[in-house]
This record gives sequence, structure tokens and C-alpha cells, in this order.
Amino acid sequence: MELLDWIILALYFLMLISIGVWAYFKVNNSADFFTAGGKLPWWLSGISHHVSGYSGAVFVAYAGIAYTHGFTIYVWWAFTVGISVLIAAFYIAPRWSRLRILSGIQSPTEYLLVRYNLPTQQLIAWVGTLIKVFDTGGKLAAIAILLNVFSGSSITFGVLLVGFVSLIYITIGGLWADVWNDLGQFVIQVLAGLTMFVMILVQLGDGIGGIVSLWDRLPAENSQFFHDPYTLGFALVMLVINFFSYSGGTWNLATRFISTTSGLVAKKAAILSSLLYFIWPLILFYPMFAAPIFFENLADPTLSYGKLVLQFLPAGLVGLILASLFANTLSMTASDSNTISAVISRDILPILFPKVRILSKAKSLRLARITTFSFTLLTILTALNSSHFGGVIGLIISWFAALLGPIAIPMILGLLPAFKRSDGKIAVISILGGLITFILLKLFPVDLLAVSIGAPTIVSLLLYTISGWLSKKEPSIEVKQLLSNLSAKD
Repeated sequence: MELLDWIILALYFLMLISIGVWAYFKVNNSADFFTAGGKLPWWLSGISHHVSGYSGAVFVAYAGIAYTHGFTIYVWWAFTVGISVLIAAFYIAPRWSRLRILSGIQSPTEYLLVRYNLPTQQLIAWVGTLIKVFDTGGKLAAIAILLNVFSGSSITFGVLLVGFVSLIYITIGGLWADVWNDLGQFVIQVLAGLTMFVMILVQLGDGIGGIVSLWDRLPAENSQFFHDPYTLGFALVMLVINFFSYSGGTWNLATRFISTTSGLVAKKAAILSSLLYFIWPLILFYPMFAAPIFFENLADPTLSYGKLVLQFLPAGLVGLILASLFANTLSMTASDSNTISAVISRDILPILFPKVRILSKAKSLRLARITTFSFTLLTILTALNSSHFGGVIGLIISWFAALLGPIAIPMILGLLPAFKRSDGKIAVISILGGLITFILLKLFPVDLLAVSIGAPTIVSLLLYTISGWLSKKEPSIEVKQLLSNLSAKD
């Protein structure tokens, strides 16, 4: 990287912190800090939901898969996410917004106390918080790897740089800082992605026809929708996991719907995010698909995107690309920190320390900032030790994807009247069944990736749905009223 690249990167960080300072003066209480006061417009919520759905890991872990396996990464990731969010737009997203309007929730797990009971709420809150430590740490490690490729700086330096920048602006500005930075980051990402797309087309020399002729210059299997071990079965498993993740099982994404002004606004936001997932990754992944043409037999395919940037982009544009990668990662890690601190502040700490319930508005806001700071610090430490958990791909796919389903299923299906008989006991059985399955697969590994990743979620789903349908126990009046309110039209 040259001086101009570092200047562009520094300006980007200055923009982040400036927005954080601006947002600081919009935050007067914990509701402003965690849910932007319920005032997010559909377009800002939709863009934020989309940008918060992936990070710099796309340019490391997923770039490596695009290098070795080709188009299948779009099919089993972006396309299944697009379908998942589109389904969520009609059945799940509006219910999250109604929860805040009707119940005044500020965290995604807050409603579980009424829907199930205290033990179930606490189990989901604790396990979910632990999982997000690994997931967010993996994403910080991913962007540090890219910074290492571009500048030669150490992984440790990269983790600390990214981690502390996000720590500063999200701690002072809350969700307002997060979503407005998401918008700025989306603009940067589009500029950088289109630049890289055009540069690779130019290098291939076939003009616009290079979009199609590219595949003739790659191994035949790279153009297939499914490429072992990423089979049709694996894609279907990821569709199930992504539905529960992107409809709100990944808590920071639920917050984007919770913080809208109405169920209709949340629905429009989800539709926008879905359309972006169908379209934008095709442009974003194109250089990654082309990487084997320029760099054959890379020892570490996860470095392919970074090498493309250094090889083909002039000074200044390298800084722009790196800023967009930081943007991707910071949008997700910052929103994770904000939402997890809501869960800790609203659902965990009041149980451990009952006096938290009667804190003043000023002290509640201070507690929100302290928990945000502490969680972000913990993810930085996890990122610094990511090698102990199987690296970036291990953290994000093997750990997060496999563990997400068991806690997300009771959260998402608990919003729907069809599962009203699935009570707290059934929810706990479902969660424990999925977690035990995950542990068994770690102790006794299987060769099929679809099974190793999807089995915990499928086991939890079957336990939750079948047990609920077989149950003859009627839900309480409070649960019936809650589900009825969530099904009402706006």
C-alpha cells in the first residue's frame, strides 16, 4: 500500500468516528441506543440489514471457496439468503416490529420471557451471546488477514485496529451510528465492487462478453451450481440455517426489523435486503470467480482476492477496496456488539443483579455503553486466538452456522401461531438436542459437510415442531394474546 491508500483509509476511519460523534447527540436513552427509538425508515433498515449480513470474511473465507469451487458459493450462500429474507419479509419481519410497538422490547430475546419462561429466555440469551463471541471474532480475524496481504502489517495489528475503531463509534453512538455508517459503507462497497468488476473485465480482454466467456477458461465444475462438498443437500441445509439466521435468529438482523416504525415498513425493508442479496453478490463475486485464471495453484486460496487487488488496481483504489472491506466487517461487528449488549443489559444482568431494573435513564444508557465496550473487547481477544478454533472458516461456518440453528428455532417459530403449543419445556429440549448433536459431531466427525453443519439445526427443528404438534397442552392466555397481537394487520 502507498501513502494515498493509507490516506483514503484514514479518511474512512474519520468518517466512522464522525458519524459516531453525531449519533451521540441523538441518543438520550437506552431505547435510542439499542433501537434508534423505533424510527428507522424502510430503505435505511433494508440497506443496513443487507450490509450487516456479511463481512470481510466474504473476501477471505468465501473468496477461497470461489477460487476452488466456483459459482456454487453464490448458490448456497447469496441465493439461499435472498430466498430466506424474502420469506421472512412476509411472515417474520413485521412481527419483530410489532413486538417493539406493542411490548416495548429493546432486545430480540426480551419477548421470550412471555412467550416461554425465564429459564428458556436465559438459556437462549447466554448461549446466543457465547456463539456471537466466536462469530464476531472470526470476522475481525478475516479483515486482519486482508490488511496483512495489502500492507504486510501483522494479524495482531489488524485485529486491534479494526476492533478498536468499531469499539469507539458503536460505544458512543449506538444503533444510529451503526445504521448510518452502514449506509456510507454500502456506498463505498458499491463503488469499490464495481471498480474491481470492471478492472477484471478489462484484464480478461473479452469486453462485456467476459461475463460469460470467463467460465470457458475455468475448470468445468467451477460453473456448476453444486460442487462437492457443496452439494444440493448442503445448499438445502444452508437454506434452512439462513432462514433462521437472516429472519432474526442472528440478533443484529432482528434489530433492523425491531427498530422500524411499523410491520409494513419492516416488510419493505426485508424485501429490499432480499433483492440486494439476489443481485449484488453476482457482481461482488465475479473477480473471485476469475482469480484462478490469474493465479494458478495458490497455496492459500483465501488470499486470492487480496492478490487480485494488489495486482490490478493503482494506488488510491487499493485504499478504496480496503476501506470497503473494513466497511463490510465493521458494519457486522458493530451491529453485533450493539445487539448483544442489549441482550446482556436487558435480559441477563437484571436477573443476576435485580437493581439493574430500577436504574435511571442516564444510568441505563451508561450500562448499555459499558456492556457494548466489554463485548467488543472480548471479540477482539477471540480474534487474536482464532487459530485455536479452526481459523476464519472454522469460526464462521463450523461453529456459528452449526450452533445458530438450535437457539434461533424457538426464537423465530415462537413468533408464529402455528407453533403455539411449543412451550418453554419443548424449546429447551429442542435447544439441548441441537447442542448435544453438535458436540457428538465434534467427537465423532462425519465426512458429509451437509450433515456436520446442518444436523444440529435439523435435530432442533424436528424436536421443536413434532413435540409441539403432539402436545395437548394449551398455551397460556398471555401467549395467545401475544401471538394474536403479532398477527394483526398494521
